[in-house]
Amino acid sequence: MSSATSVTDGADTAAVRQAIATTARPPRPGPLSTALTFGWRGMLKVKHVPEQLLDVTVTPVMFLLMFTYLFGGAIAGSTSAYLDYTLPGLLVMSVLFTTVYSGVSLNTDLTKGVVDRFRSLPIWRPAPLLGSLLGDSVRYVIAGTVIITVGVALGYRPDAGVGGAVASLALVVVFSFGLSWVFSVLGLLLRSPNAVMNAGFMGIFPLTFLSNVFVDPETLPGPLQAFVDVNPISILATACRSLMDGTPDGEAIVISLVVAAALAAIFLPITTRLYRSR
Repeated sequence: MSSATSVTDGADTAAVRQAIATTARPPRPGPLSTALTFGWRGMLKVKHVPEQLLDVTVTPVMFLLMFTYLFGGAIAGSTSAYLDYTLPGLLVMSVLFTTVYSGVSLNTDLTKGVVDRFRSLPIWRPAPLLGSLLGDSVRYVIAGTVIITVGVALGYRPDAGVGGAVASLALVVVFSFGLSWVFSVLGLLLRSPNAVMNAGFMGIFPLTFLSNVFVDPETLPGPLQAFVDVNPISILATACRSLMDGTPDGEAIVISLVVAAALAAIFLPITTRLYRSR
């Protein structure tokens, strides 16, 4: 009985080896498909933990309602006039705040050992990084869409219509994608997700509030006005206002795109090098 079993097992083993030897190996996934797969992973994380969308849905609405109705009358004389001025700036602020979570998410994967599993896969090495940020770009679109939708519900009407609003949102998403590489570096350097979040907001809060998002720079003291005028966030907010008003400011738009490209060009290689060494 045992000899018959041995013969059967040997035949099965030989059949398996024959099948493996004659079956073509599946092609190795390309960089684009791998990155998109990791981007889809980010979407699945949101599907299973919907609470992750609170920062891109509830927080932008809170900012919009709070600043419009608390400060609108005092700054612009009426909430409707202030809404027309501040909504493009709040669009910029709300989406840029969301970029901090790119570093938090990366640090979470790193501290939980997920990154070590990714390194063991036969894939393009930067794919997990690029895919994660592509998935985060969907969050940026959601945050921006929420701000514009709520603004329209409150009475905001962009002179350029839907096209101007979409162009403004697209510019903010491109800028945010470049900025997210900065926070990815923080995510790889710091030891915990809380540290990444604290450091990220400590950096982005001053830049956001020392800008033209909330007030016209002409009302500020000279030195502060000079800083606000060259602040990239101010320039981005100016570009968004111009697109929504139907009078595109070419210089502000180009500067915003150049800054986004420069951030990606500087911090993407640093992120990739740190990712390989951690």
